[in-house]
Amino acid sequence: MRKRSLAREHALKILYQAEIIKRDIPFTFDQYWHDKGESDETVLSFAKFLTMGVEKNCPDIDEKISKYATNWQLKRMAVIDRNVLRLGVFELLYAEEIPPKVSINESVELAKKYGDLESSK
Repeated sequence: MRKRSLAREHALKILYQAEIIKRDIPFTFDQYWHDKGESDETVLSFAKFLTMGVEKNCPDIDEKISKYATNWQLKRMAVIDRNVLRLGVFELLYAEEIPPKVSINESVELAKKYGDLESSK
């Protein structure tokens, strides 16, 4: 698996865990990384960029998702789906160095892997 794809997977797991256990993202990130023992600095760095970026911009990201998620309320989405969307929207809005088609494709792949049968559609 490519390093950035792996980092996105870690970021998704951290965001999911933080929401489920109701802890802040920096604490969850540190705890997750300590438990995981991942030693690749590139993976760690990109995962941190994503998770902290989502945390910092979450109100704006959630507003954008809510605006375009017709017939869906953000709070009623599955936790995993909500966080896949947050990661993807963060990349699209705030990570200009990442081509949009890459962000979209990576989000779809995460939804296929971790969401239910309808998540990636």
